[in-house]
Amino acid sequence: MASTDNNTTTQNTYNLLRAALLLFKKPPADLTEAELNQAKTQATKEFVLESRILSTPEAASVIISDQELSMAYQEIRSRYQDEESFSTDLAKNQLNQENLMSALGRQCKVNTVLELVGQKAPSISEIEIGLYYHLHPEQFNIPERREASHIFISVNPIYPESSEQAAFSRAKELAIRLQKKPYKFADFALKNSECQTAVKGGELGAVQRGKLLPELDEILFTMKKGDVSPVIRSEIGFHILFCKNILKAEVVSLAKATPKIRQLMQDRARRTCQRAWLASLPKPESGGSYYE
Repeated sequence: MASTDNNTTTQNTYNLLRAALLLFKKPPADLTEAELNQAKTQATKEFVLESRILSTPEAASVIISDQELSMAYQEIRSRYQDEESFSTDLAKNQLNQENLMSALGRQCKVNTVLELVGQKAPSISEIEIGLYYHLHPEQFNIPERREASHIFISVNPIYPESSEQAAFSRAKELAIRLQKKPYKFADFALKNSECQTAVKGGELGAVQRGKLLPELDEILFTMKKGDVSPVIRSEIGFHILFCKNILKAEVVSLAKATPKIRQLMQDRARRTCQRAWLASLPKPESGGSYYE
């Protein structure tokens, strides 16, 4: 009996930690009273639902292997630099390696049961895939995009080196040099850009119309592949763009779209099957919070 009570306490502690991190991205000790109450309510609901799942015939045949449990444990352990910081954090949340493994074993079993239930969902037919494709054409019409990179120079009148004139002169010098050597754009962005994309060589990825600042958008979609723009002024500073490639507008064919549509619809069918199964489980007797 004592062992059962200890397991329940461990699981409640683990569920509370998980709920706090999910809802507020903070451990329970850092929550306000209102946040803590909300996390406790969420954790209690999860515990009750998990208990219902684990009481089913489907759960009786599920065995979690040591390898699967070890992988779940190592996934959490890998978030920490060393064993000491990991153990310290567990202790702060009233857990240790042993009862964490116990809680993870329960969670793995719940997830496995739900996965088995989801596998009972009917397969998606080619007709259903075709209907989805023709009823959602907007998902398969890809507009023209530009693979672009960016250098940003800010303006700050407080500092002479960042005044309007100084920032423009710096940006203009970079633009002139890059128009002669566009292949150097990533290096120049890394060394000179004040945008967070600098660490990636200024890469913005594949951009479609309307995603950038209007001043940048207007210039980018007039550029040719390999072009470096003149200096562009916006309300936040000066910019230089590099058009690495032009991706023409296209309509994804049904054949090409089929694998993604099938996966999307199959995932939906699994979730529907799981929800229906959960709704069919016997309702628990009403009770108070497990944290009272």
